Amino acid sequence: MNYVTEKNNKVYISGEIVSDATFSHEVYGEGFYEFSVRVMRLSGQADILPVTLSERLIQGGMLHKGKSICALGQFRSYNKIENGKSRLMLTVFVRELLDELPEKNPNSILLSGYICKPPVYRTTPFNREIADVLVAVNRAYNKSDYIPCIAWGRNARFVKNLAVGDKIAISGRIQSREYQKKLSETEIRTMVAYEVSVSKLAAFDSSEEFDIDSEFDLYSLQTKSDAFITGAEY
Repeated sequence: MNYVTEKNNKVYISGEIVSDATFSHEVYGEGFYEFSVRVMRLSGQADILPVTLSERLIQGGMLHKGKSICALGQFRSYNKIENGKSRLMLTVFVRELLDELPEKNPNSILLSGYICKPPVYRTTPFNREIADVLVAVNRAYNKSDYIPCIAWGRNARFVKNLAVGDKIAISGRIQSREYQKKLSETEIRTMVAYEVSVSKLAAFDSSEEFDIDSEFDLYSLQTKSDAFITGAEY
């Protein structure tokens, strides 16, 4: 994987495994497993995030529920067919396991890519500004990950003026969110959505002129006041 592709999608998470690991798929003889990790927010609430890990990184009983995990990876997407329809799935794909770093922000993500749908800007009944944006992030071997992001406040006002094809860099955290989906007149199912809650963002024209690592620190520890200033929600 080349350097540009490698640094445009970076995730750091630290949390507790809260589900049993199940076999996901195999690629060229290498097996991958899926499980869920609880990552705490500054507010005391938690995000339950899907994680994918290679069998080559698994050691002993490290995937048991209740165990801690600290990892670097990428936020990836793939399509899954359910009931004859294609559904966008998201997962934290682990590339490296780390020793626990409790002084660091336990949930950080850094992305750069292209806006691939017109941003959707709206306000809540309490006049809070929100903008949804779907970002295509290039991966090796001519693949792309499609990452839903949500911006707040002044970041939302900035995003609403961007267009499809604009290059954008984002830092923030991955959040999980439950919602109700009506399947029929009598059946409603609780679903979980995953998205990037944006704390900082920038639009740029050239990757050569914009160094995402120097602009955004993946491991910066945000305080509650920092989150308020940048528009992130914790």
